[in-house]
Amino acid sequence: MMKRIGASEEQLLDVQTNLACTYAALGRLDEALSVRHDVYSARLKLDGEEQIETIIAANNYAVTLKNLEHFEEARSVLRKVVPAARRVLGESDSLTLKVGCIYGQALYRDADATLDDLREAVTIFEEIEPTARRVMGGTHPITTGIELQLRNARAALARETPSPGSP
Repeated sequence: MMKRIGASEEQLLDVQTNLACTYAALGRLDEALSVRHDVYSARLKLDGEEQIETIIAANNYAVTLKNLEHFEEARSVLRKVVPAARRVLGESDSLTLKVGCIYGQALYRDADATLDDLREAVTIFEEIEPTARRVMGGTHPITTGIELQLRNARAALARETPSPGSP
């Protein structure tokens, strides 16, 4: 309908984003993933990778990939988006912290995670946690979420790290 009435590309992407959110809220993650992929691809073409709208679309896409346990694809998207978010928004921006957190989760939650992946995840969380605490405070949901992910990543690393004296 929006196309028929001549809506702009921006308006169409906003409607698609809302549709994807609705699919996700209903638990229809595969449909949400498809729409979020389309929105992210369109944002890349329309705005380029270093625009906040593209970073938001990438974050939404990566969250859905992570929730569906498509960890390799999530990491692939986030390897490009995390540095772009840092350049465009700065290290202290909430969206930069969120994409870092998603990237860390995509590393340590993967059943095929290597020791290097687990170490990288712990490092990411250790780097962003103090920033979140300083900027948002210790009780902010982003800060407490990062702290939880740090504990979980450390536990995953501890399970996989051979203890001294082990063969």
